[in-house]
Amino acid sequence: MPVLQDGELVLYGFVGDNFWDEGFTAQDVLSALAEVGRDTDITVRINSAGGYAYEGIAIYNALSGHRGKVSVVVDAFAGSAASLIAMAGSERIMRAGSLMMIHDPASVTYGNADDHESTRAMLDKLGDLMADIYAEASGEDAATVRDDMRAEIWLTGEEAVERGFATATEKAKAVAFSAFDYSVYANAPDRLKRMAQRNSWSFDHAANPARPAVRSTRQQEIHEEDTMTGKPQAGQQPADIDAARAEAGNAAKARIKAIVTSPEASGREGLANYFAYDTELSAEDAIKAMAAAPKAEAAADAGEEGNPDPADAYEQKRMRAAGQAQPQARKPGADGKPNRAALASAVERTNKRR
Repeated sequence: MPVLQDGELVLYGFVGDNFWDEGFTAQDVLSALAEVGRDTDITVRINSAGGYAYEGIAIYNALSGHRGKVSVVVDAFAGSAASLIAMAGSERIMRAGSLMMIHDPASVTYGNADDHESTRAMLDKLGDLMADIYAEASGEDAATVRDDMRAEIWLTGEEAVERGFATATEKAKAVAFSAFDYSVYANAPDRLKRMAQRNSWSFDHAANPARPAVRSTRQQEIHEEDTMTGKPQAGQQPADIDAARAEAGNAAKARIKAIVTSPEASGREGLANYFAYDTELSAEDAIKAMAAAPKAEAAADAGEEGNPDPADAYEQKRMRAAGQAQPQARKPGADGKPNRAALASAVERTNKRR
């Protein structure tokens, strides 16, 4: 759905993508702010379990740089990257029954020990930067916030106000929680896990499109029994499906190879692997982002003679993975979006820490 609705920014769903037909990006927010005008006061309504940390930071910075007053209202849930976005509001209001969750960033690394160490260093720095944002908004000590992030804390409206992460509560009842696989979070309330199970909000479904697809929050409101399926369309032949799968695999390999073997990846191997395997950034955008990032010290040379081609190794790993999804039975790119199978699997693995 459009981000700008009735003069308000409505940030519902996944931060940085469009899982379960719900989600928003930094570009969506920037476009909406440009439409309303830089000096216009704006209300931002949030109902999101989070998504990509960098996308959340970009949205936080966009809202922080807005010249008009920014009032944030948590309609139901602001978790992970969405809670970071909420810190951009000079007013941060929690509606009755709403929750806020703060935790450490996570990622996936493909490579050797040096690659993993590089990713760890990147995550530590990212976590410190996020803690500074939470601390500035709440007035708490950054070290205390950092410890809370590692533990993963869930706050009611009253608790969020007491800690300074919110400025007020509102008696208006919270709306229905946004569609998300809440079971991937370490300390998610049991009621949210049951809600996700009851409504089939699962990253496993996103990674296995042959199973019945999940229902979005809006689909439930419109028609509770209405579901979508990822089965091949009527009349589509097996040969067409195989060709589509092959084309999708080749496109994915080409994108990954373009990122991890680019000159900009040298000294930034951890970041290159993150962009290649854990985001849907195009190769061009990923290379631009790496060019602007500092180089890590003593990073391993990804192109060293004798090492397997990273893209080929990834494709082999993808095809061997148990329960790994196959591409949708349609020509890749028909809806303008890459296949999400590897992404959904990665999100589930990296978020579930115990």
